[in-house]
Amino acid sequence: MENMSKEFLRERTGNINQVASIRRVVLDDGKGRGMRAIDVRNASGLAFTIYPDKGLDIGPTDFRGLPLAWMSPNGAVAPAFYDQSGFEWLRTWSGGLMTSCGLVNVGGPCETAEGSQGLHGRADHIPADDVVTRCEWLPDGRYEMAVSGTISHTRVFGEKLIVRRTIRTWLGTPEIEIVDRTTNEGFATMPLMQLYHMNYGWPLVDDGAEIVAAAHEVIPQNDYCRSNLADWNRITAPVPGFAEQVFYHDIPADSDGLCRATIRNARRGLSLTVAFRKAELPYLVQWKMTGQGEYVCGLEPGNCFPEGQEAIAKRGLLRHIEPGQTIETLVRVSVE
Repeated sequence: MENMSKEFLRERTGNINQVASIRRVVLDDGKGRGMRAIDVRNASGLAFTIYPDKGLDIGPTDFRGLPLAWMSPNGAVAPAFYDQSGFEWLRTWSGGLMTSCGLVNVGGPCETAEGSQGLHGRADHIPADDVVTRCEWLPDGRYEMAVSGTISHTRVFGEKLIVRRTIRTWLGTPEIEIVDRTTNEGFATMPLMQLYHMNYGWPLVDDGAEIVAAAHEVIPQNDYCRSNLADWNRITAPVPGFAEQVFYHDIPADSDGLCRATIRNARRGLSLTVAFRKAELPYLVQWKMTGQGEYVCGLEPGNCFPEGQEAIAKRGLLRHIEPGQTIETLVRVSVE
């Protein structure tokens, strides 16, 4: 669609929802029954689902009928089933385009001053309050569709972290923008661990696809990953018995302050780029998992490595948020 102006579309449609829409629904089956969902489509071929009851995270995502996100075997699971102990997070994790990890722990289970922490923290299982959807023509001529809400990561005698999240897209533009404003509304300095667990799947992720970024340092998580460092950017067909690999990337920022990394599938003529502001999210974590069924590639902006709060603190890399302080993070996903 080469013309997306207001006047052009007014003459040719009875309602803007004919070409772009936000639809609020409630799931009615299985472990997701009763869970809110928001379906967004923006006339660029991009369509995605937001789950307000899972921290306003993003689930299934398609581009021109092709799925971009890997979906876990759990399906859509309501937060009532969440068990924060140990690795039980893996039983209620839905996959999808973006999963929030944190805000007190990212990585394996550990004991902290804030209590016992399970895998990747609680953020993905906190229902949002004050969820608002908005569609409007902007002064610059763009038609913006936005979903926003508040996620309260709080505990009596513990952290009081409030995230005000806004997810935006624009008519005719195959791009999603996620902006989080995280405020410490308590009276004590708190750890702040954030990882945007992006989960890309087939057919974008397929034999012959590759990861492309500006020249930078790639750090393997352990010795096993180090032995596979030469192939960090190559994606193969599913491998029986494949053991996951994790690499840390220090990508230089472009002139706009954003770092970028792309999964490129030349055979399908399809690529997806994740961009993020380096000041608040200095790292990109790559999760390479090309096993059978668990066939997924993660390019995950974060302010930490997924090693658990205790280990990150020992490395001197644990970030904190002061009382009253607000930290804004920005992540963009674009498709070509």
